[in-house]
Parts: sequence; C-alpha cells; structure tokens
Amino acid sequence: MTIANDPSDLRPGERTLKTGFVLSDGMGLAIIGQIRSPWSNGNCPKNLREARARGGPFAVEIAPAYREGMLGLSVGDPVVLLYWMSGARRDLIVQAPAHRDCPTGTFALRSPARPNPVALAVVRLLSVDPASGVLQIDAIDAFDGTPVLDIKPWLASVDVPPDLQG
Repeated sequence: MTIANDPSDLRPGERTLKTGFVLSDGMGLAIIGQIRSPWSNGNCPKNLREARARGGPFAVEIAPAYREGMLGLSVGDPVVLLYWMSGARRDLIVQAPAHRDCPTGTFALRSPARPNPVALAVVRLLSVDPASGVLQIDAIDAFDGTPVLDIKPWLASVDVPPDLQG
C-alpha cells in the first residue's frame, strides 16, 4: 500500500522519497492507550520544553487489556512514551524546518514527518492509577487522542551515553 502526499505543500529544499512510501507487510502495532492533552491541530507546542512551559493537564489512558503492564510504575519515575503521530507526512526524506538555516535529513530532526511517525517523549509520572488505567504525566507535545504504542522505563545507567554520564 502506497501513501501519497500533496507535493505542492513542500517548502524550498524539501524532498520526498523517490519511490513513494510503502507500508511493509506483516508489520502490526498494538495501540495500548491514548494521550490526553489540551492540544489539537493549530495549538500544539513544538516540543516538550514548550509543553512544560505552557502547562497541562497531561495524561496517558491505558486500554483495559494492557493495564497489568503498569505494575511496577511509580510516581516520580521517568518513562519513555512511544506514540504514533498519525496525521504526519510520511514521505519527506529532507525537510526545511524554520529553525534551521538549510534543508536537513529527516533522521537528523525530531519532526513528526518521517517514514514511520513514531514519536518519543521522556516524561515524569505524576500519578499512577492502575484501576482506571490513567498515568498523569508532567508534559506532552501531542494532540489529544494520539495513539500510544509503548511505555518503557527511562534508566540513566542505560539511556545516557557513557561519555555524558556525570
């Protein structure tokens, strides 16, 4: 299945994939929940720093079938959220973001526009309620209702490169 996007909305210097975007057969993702935020198209912050400055409330609602997976999560824990930016372009391989002085490869950017629009955020848990499946978090820069793919613990001993550990 090929997904086409409108080439007329490209910025100067941007390029799309030459072969078009093709979804791989056999790839399946489970949506484990959804993000709850005040954001929608037109008012969403560009990053977590801006989301924290603007304030929430922010939460992740875990679907009933996945709530047992919350066992072991605690208030104050930093976690990595992986979520699906479903409205993002999937064919841009070079982008021209306003904050850069020249076009830049997609893999050198945190833009949601990418072949697989998987986003990640490292957030802190403010409350954990396994019964309702709600995780209150300190911030998120995603639209309300964004599908959540996974949650992983953030571990300084694993996630910080050795030469950056203090």
